[in-house]
This record gives sequence, C-alpha cells and structure tokens, in this order.
Amino acid sequence: MADHQRVHPAGDPEAPQAPTAPLVPPDASKSDNGDPAPRDNGYYPPPPVQRTIPVVHSRPPKRRRSCCCKCFCWTFSFLALLIVAIAITAGILFLVFRPKLPKYSVDALQITQFAPANNGSLSASFNVNITARNPNKKIGIYYEGGSRITVLYDGEQLCQGALPKFYQGHRNTTVLVVPLSGQTQNATGLLSQLQAEQQATGSIPLNLRVRQPVRVKLGKLKLFKVKFSVRCQLKVNNLSEDSSIRITSSSCKFRLRL
Repeated sequence: MADHQRVHPAGDPEAPQAPTAPLVPPDASKSDNGDPAPRDNGYYPPPPVQRTIPVVHSRPPKRRRSCCCKCFCWTFSFLALLIVAIAITAGILFLVFRPKLPKYSVDALQITQFAPANNGSLSASFNVNITARNPNKKIGIYYEGGSRITVLYDGEQLCQGALPKFYQGHRNTTVLVVPLSGQTQNATGLLSQLQAEQQATGSIPLNLRVRQPVRVKLGKLKLFKVKFSVRCQLKVNNLSEDSSIRITSSSCKFRLRL
C-alpha cells in the first residue's frame, strides 16, 4: 500500500504577519510628536519604564511656646488668683465687721498768742478742740506717733502740733485739746491781709490739716499701719488773743492712704 500523502495546512496569505524584529531599535530617537523616531533599519525602542515614587506627607512641626510666653501666662494666672482671693477676703471681712469711716470735727479754737514782733515776724499759739468719733462696733483704732496738725491761712502756715498717742475703742467718742504753736517770718503783709478780709467779710477763713498714722484692730487682730488725712475748712470771726473766738462754719473731709 502506498504511503498516504501528508497534508500540512498552509498559512493564510492575507493574515497579517508578525514582526520578526522589534519595531523600534534601541538606538532610535524620539520624533517631535513624542513618538520614537524610527531608525534606518525600522526599529522602534520600547518606552522607558517610569517608576512611581511614593509621596510622603510630613507632619507639620509643633509650635513650641517660648519661655517668656509661659512665664507671662503663669504670672497673669497668679495675679488673677491673688486678686480673686483678696476680693473674697475683703468681702468676708466687710460682711463680718461692717467697717465705717471715723468722723472728726473742730469744735472750738482758743488763741493764746497772736502778736507781731519788732522784726516783722508773727508768733501764734492756738488750742484746738477736736472731736474724734469711732462708729464701728467691732473695730478699734490705735493712733500712733508721728502725726502732724497745721493751721494755714491762704496757704501760709500759722502754727502746727501733733495728736497724742491713744487707743479708741468700739463706738467711742474722744475729745482732744491739741496745743499748736508757730512763728511766721516777714508777716507784715499777712497781718494787713487778715485785717482787710475781716473788715470786708466779717470772718477769716482757716484751713486745718491732720496727717495721722493709725493701726486698725479687727476683733483681736491688729493690722498693719496706715495713714489718714483730715482737711477741715473753718471760718472764725477774728484772730485776736484778747477776745473770744467763735467758729462760724466748719466742715471736715476724711481720706485714707494705704
């Protein structure tokens, strides 16, 4: 038997042929359109491999507070707490002790000497009756040394003195007789002004000033020393040593100084 003839399938001549070589050779260059330009041998190089670099987002840096800012914050907080504590303490003390300002008045004025000298100076000596009232129920007042009382006319000092040291208890009224003395140089013009004002108005205005250091006693607690001042405006009918002196008007103002 004759061998059967083997039949091999023939390829389709119209099917596209697979390239046998790369389209772009390795040494090809790119054209203006972005595609690789073909070389003379028709080889196109493959596109380059692009590596993706991961983006790392960095954390924003923390703002560090400066030492000055921290110091300012601590100082402000401490002062705020201190003010609040003082306000609370003052409120409690006010509710417990009910403090009231003392009252003062000038009740009488006696002139023991008011005479000019041959050299034109003026010697004056007064006795002033001052009434001090403490209206507080639970607060006492210690009058310390170092006080000063002055009597002035038109800004010119006539005489001065001091209050005695004493303790004024609760709801106490104390009458003090304070001697004052002084000497004014070149008082010829001052005496002429006093006589002219007395003849024109019938009275002479005087200013009495008191500066007194005191210590306040709250219950059994004796506080630190403070100073107060009293200013009184007086009007007297005359300043003659041989006649009776009458106070026609008197008003005093109290002021506390820490």
